[in-house]
Amino acid sequence: MIHLLKEVARGKRGARDLTYGESLEAAEKILSLEATPAQIGAFFIAERIKMESVEELEAFVAVCRKHTYRPPVQRGLDCAGPYDGRRKSFMATIPVSFVLAAAGLPVTLHGSASLPPKWGITLQDVFAAAGISADRLSKEDSLRAAERTGLLYVQAEDWCPPLKRLRPIREELGMRTVLNTAEKLIDYAHSPYLAFGVYHNTVFDRLGRLLTSLEYKKALIIQGAEGSEDLHIDRPTRTYLVENGEAHLRVIDPDAYGLETPVPESEWTAADQLRVAEEVLRGQSEAAYLHQTVLNAAVRLTLADKAESVEQGLYTAKAVLDSGDAFARYEEWKSTLLRP
Repeated sequence: MIHLLKEVARGKRGARDLTYGESLEAAEKILSLEATPAQIGAFFIAERIKMESVEELEAFVAVCRKHTYRPPVQRGLDCAGPYDGRRKSFMATIPVSFVLAAAGLPVTLHGSASLPPKWGITLQDVFAAAGISADRLSKEDSLRAAERTGLLYVQAEDWCPPLKRLRPIREELGMRTVLNTAEKLIDYAHSPYLAFGVYHNTVFDRLGRLLTSLEYKKALIIQGAEGSEDLHIDRPTRTYLVENGEAHLRVIDPDAYGLETPVPESEWTAADQLRVAEEVLRGQSEAAYLHQTVLNAAVRLTLADKAESVEQGLYTAKAVLDSGDAFARYEEWKSTLLRP
């Protein structure tokens, strides 16, 4: 590991990107904990200063996938949001996922307990508020619920054990590492479509090349709320569509569909997130959250070739919500996981 550290930790000017082969070696030593905690921390910090190359990111994704339980159970959409959670924005991806499942598009959600740097509320926190305890949720439970409802929820640190072993180092460092990107691209269910959230649009090009290398059929990189995969509803959102080896910038403006709505300022708790998600699925929420759910569902249906246009996707999403099918799908998913 030391010879690899010497290459990436020479400072901003002297450091060089590792080759793909070298990156695989580094990733294997880190994820297997063959490297020492000091070496792992030093590597993470050096990469953060240098900025990870596409080859380095691809190697870490490959090794993460190698150490992960990845059953090919769904050929749908992977929604990759921030594992460090949310603080000031609604997790529209939760009700959106049940709308999509009810519309015939299988969805995979994944995450863990909160991580640095944000230490926000995570999917795990929200589902725990619904009574779905992380320490009692097995892979078999998740797969059974996915088979019945089309929604697969993955607890990342159970399905990819190295992430759990590396958590203490990441918590102690308190900053983003290469794993903050790699863990979101493990692709637990072999999904051909991806909605991937980012915080800064400066990473669009690099991630576009990475997703091309990872051979998704289509992927949408979204500069969403708090770095999530959720499009804004109160202003346009910059996105990057990756398809057929090419990437194109697309700005999605809710006003173009008559959906732009001011969003109330709020400091969210897990209980608040759950309550509003359920209100959306019942059709009883504030307009901002309902509109955000419908727009995000429409764009994701279009991405996954389940709608020919965003307009058609809006019609489908509204119909699924109005019929109660999305809420029924959520109730079935929850009851399956809570069943003794």
